[in-house]
Amino acid sequence: MASRKKRAAKISEDSEEEQSRRQRLQAILLADSFATKLLPLTLERPNVLLPLVNIPMIDYTLAWLESAGIEEVFVFCSMQVIDYLNNSDWYSHKDFTVKTIESPQNSTSAGDALRYIYEQQIETSQIQGDFVLVNGCIVSNMPLTQLIQEHRDRKKKDEKAIMTMVIRQSLITDHQLFIAVNPLTKQLLYYDEDNICFDKSLLDRNPSVLLCSDMQDCYIDICSLEVLSLFVDNFDYQHMRCDFVEGVLADDIIGYKIFTHEISSCYASRIENFRSYDMVSKDIIQRRTFPYVPDMKFSGNRTLKLERQGIYKASDATQLPSAHVGASYVIGHATNIGSGTKILNSVIGNGCSIGSNVVIQGSYIWNNVTVEDGCEIRNAIVCDEVKVCAGAIVKPGVVLSFKVVVGRDFVVPAYSQVSLLRQPMEEDSDEENLLSGVDLQMESKLGLDGAGYIWRQACEDEWKHSVPPIPKDKLAEIIKAIDDDDTDDESVVTTSGDANTSINNDLFDFEREVDGTFLRAVEENIVADLAVLEINSLRLSYNMESAHCAGAIFYSMMKLAVSTPHSSINDLYRNASSIITRWKGLLGFYVKKSDEQIEVISRLEEMCEESAHELGTLFAHILRYMYEEENDLLQEVAILRWSDEKAGADESDKVYLKQCEPFITWLKETSDDEDG
Repeated sequence: MASRKKRAAKISEDSEEEQSRRQRLQAILLADSFATKLLPLTLERPNVLLPLVNIPMIDYTLAWLESAGIEEVFVFCSMQVIDYLNNSDWYSHKDFTVKTIESPQNSTSAGDALRYIYEQQIETSQIQGDFVLVNGCIVSNMPLTQLIQEHRDRKKKDEKAIMTMVIRQSLITDHQLFIAVNPLTKQLLYYDEDNICFDKSLLDRNPSVLLCSDMQDCYIDICSLEVLSLFVDNFDYQHMRCDFVEGVLADDIIGYKIFTHEISSCYASRIENFRSYDMVSKDIIQRRTFPYVPDMKFSGNRTLKLERQGIYKASDATQLPSAHVGASYVIGHATNIGSGTKILNSVIGNGCSIGSNVVIQGSYIWNNVTVEDGCEIRNAIVCDEVKVCAGAIVKPGVVLSFKVVVGRDFVVPAYSQVSLLRQPMEEDSDEENLLSGVDLQMESKLGLDGAGYIWRQACEDEWKHSVPPIPKDKLAEIIKAIDDDDTDDESVVTTSGDANTSINNDLFDFEREVDGTFLRAVEENIVADLAVLEINSLRLSYNMESAHCAGAIFYSMMKLAVSTPHSSINDLYRNASSIITRWKGLLGFYVKKSDEQIEVISRLEEMCEESAHELGTLFAHILRYMYEEENDLLQEVAILRWSDEKAGADESDKVYLKQCEPFITWLKETSDDEDG
């Protein structure tokens, strides 16, 4: 009898496992962010339909879900998105089903959406069990099948484990996120997007806590059905994070739990404002999102050809020979580029007409845009069917919404948002009200024959959420704050992985980015101050110190000297000295302290070892050249400190110390004379 019960129990367990395996992998995609950070564009088009490197954002999300093993996705969206999907080929994919749930007019938040989906679930029971919950503006290439299974296995052991959040170490974010996790179980213990202020009892209840401030929330969640029912039970839950997540963590009565899953070798990011739009676009162009890149076929897109220096070009795009195109550039189908035009680090959409002697830098030009002769557009977003008349200037941070016309020779002020729709009243909160709002700016013309309203800036910190690099004065404030921080704070740690490996990988990526930035600066002959702004942005992105910047810049300078044609050692020295002279303003910004100067000397040693027969013979000459008064990049104190440290090294490590012994001796004698 006992053995029969055991067999029955085993059959029951096997049946559960088989049922779990048979359960379709499902996802809910919220194709409305319920936010206003992409206004005024989302007044006329849902954010998921905005082009990201010439492909609608939702196509990246659906393509990833399909390749990650999801079999059925429910898209909560407006009628405009439904029309787009109806005209796409998403409904014809084998083993991947897309179903739409039309958003009711009174749905104004993620909470409203999930409550509505729960009501539909009661009637249809379409969602069979655990599901993936994502926003429609996610770009990712991470696998999901194993993560879903891990969530299910955890749920079997602990029925209170209702959600798993995906996080990754952050590169650039426009807001601080503080989280605390259990290092063993990865359970989320604390979550706050503004500041850190948690009850000390958290530490009493958990003997081991990892507190992190360097994580990015990917807004990819593996959820159990209890998540939907909790939104119904708590009608005040509107936001997925500040309401639901923080509410679950604060509720110690029911005891539901949220866990985290950190990714490192794959990509996941959400577009939530214009700065993140710029960041993710750059990641796509630099192929970090592979296979979702412009030269790969996915979601029915028309592929582009990848050329040298990261240039993607459509086969039917035309560009006159006198036009200059820089690295990291995308040009769409049936687009024409006029003579003498200069395009750098920009994305040009389909069917565009770009006139002669135009400058476009760091900008996103969408489809069917006309830019007439002599215009200048820098770090801006220009939407479909916009016309920029001859001689107009579009300043950094500008967003020109659909069909706007910028008049001849008109200058659009920096950080302006321009739309054919009037700016709404401040109390309007949903897009239905926004469409009937009253303008606050009163300016309805953009120069001669212009059309559009310049919106008043919503806040003084518009630069935080815009496409351009951070302004120099703001960047100086941020860097000063970072330098003033206590870098030995042990409360800020990573959640997993080998810290040294992570640092080395970040340093490698950082130096590669600096090298690309420096070469672009050389190619475009930009001033040192602008190069400093770009490198400071990278410094913040990778959380690097000035010494890292100094070493990376100098390495790029010497690499350029070696790669520049030369027929003798003297030619190589002239290459190196001319590059140092030209870019001493850039390098000098980062070598104000002895440690930073010693880093430069160490990188010079490293490069001399790599090129012993050429650059290696010039170590002492280059060292002295950087010391000379007209350059003043290396100070006596730093050089003597380096020589003292080298004095105790092995003989094999003293090659370059011996090479510059006469110079070191002269420095010491000069120092003694001054002291005397």
